[in-house]
Amino acid sequence: MSEEILINVTPPEIRVAVIENGVLQELIIERGKQRGLVGNIYKGQVCRVLPGMQAAFVDIGLDRAAFLHISDFSNKELEKTGSENIEHYLREGQAIVVQVTKDPLGSKGARLTTEISIPSRFQVYMPFANNSGVSQRIECDKERTRLRTCIEQFQEKNGNGGFIARTAAECVEEPVLFSDMTFLTKLWTAISERISDAEVKTLLHEDLSLSIRTLRDLYKDGIERIRVDSRETHQKLVEFAEIFLPDIVHVIEHYSGECPVFDLYNVEDEITRALDRKVKLKSGGHLVFDQTEAMTTVDVNTGGYVGGRNLEETIFKTNLEAAQTISRQLRLRNLGGIIIIDFIDMRSEDHKKQVLNALQRNLDKDHAKNK
Repeated sequence: MSEEILINVTPPEIRVAVIENGVLQELIIERGKQRGLVGNIYKGQVCRVLPGMQAAFVDIGLDRAAFLHISDFSNKELEKTGSENIEHYLREGQAIVVQVTKDPLGSKGARLTTEISIPSRFQVYMPFANNSGVSQRIECDKERTRLRTCIEQFQEKNGNGGFIARTAAECVEEPVLFSDMTFLTKLWTAISERISDAEVKTLLHEDLSLSIRTLRDLYKDGIERIRVDSRETHQKLVEFAEIFLPDIVHVIEHYSGECPVFDLYNVEDEITRALDRKVKLKSGGHLVFDQTEAMTTVDVNTGGYVGGRNLEETIFKTNLEAAQTISRQLRLRNLGGIIIIDFIDMRSEDHKKQVLNALQRNLDKDHAKNK
């Protein structure tokens, strides 16, 4: 399977496309005037406490107050106080350090947490956590044990906080992992030193730009090329990679072709189709996406597909194709929250299991967690 990443840079926005076998699988857009806030750390001020909801609104300097639920408090705070009443933790006017976990949407403000996490290429550092872990996508027990041991050795010498070894940490040598963890702890030290002097409603730490995050979060073994159509951005990516990811410098290319970089795989056409409510399947069936503030529903229909030896087989093949297409569309449309999929009814229990397995197998490619 061939994979590559295309980065299109223009003054108003940066767009990143992940291509697998010539097909667009994921699209990320970051607009200059509307950069995503997820990962940013703020010194906020509690403006309202809602005991009935066990939540609070926190002013972090945006147009709308952000939302903090007691379930998003750090485990360290919850264990220390031992209470499920938010009034035991917060009061109006109180300063609090928070991190954005979800961007504002519509009339809703940003979602916050006090469980700070700072990612790097191989690790995620959580300064207030008591436990550490290893990405579930690393399946080898021997490798999981090695990574846990590596984290424990670092913690013994360097004190508090927890780490999660990311998927990219698999088979990475210990000195590289130690260097990565050292970088994260130093970064947190620099952030924490600014907290006491900073005014409330102040940004303490902003995550990397989309182009740099692409190297940190999206690159994986098997990606053959990362093509970027801006010479300046290409230079920044190479400089970042030479310091933090020297093994991938050779895959970063400056694209200078006559046609736009997104035209290489008809990405623009895919973007247009991703905005449509109705998505056609190759078999002749189609999907219908309906999105509300509460949830997203996906309806699977056979449409004009009448192939197969019998109706059950026709339905089964349509549902199998739909499972793969839905997973891809969820990534393209950046959909989250509650998603309800209405597959076509099947009688065979074996067919039902195969469709669900296909859906889960394709969802596993998504960087977002799913249940």
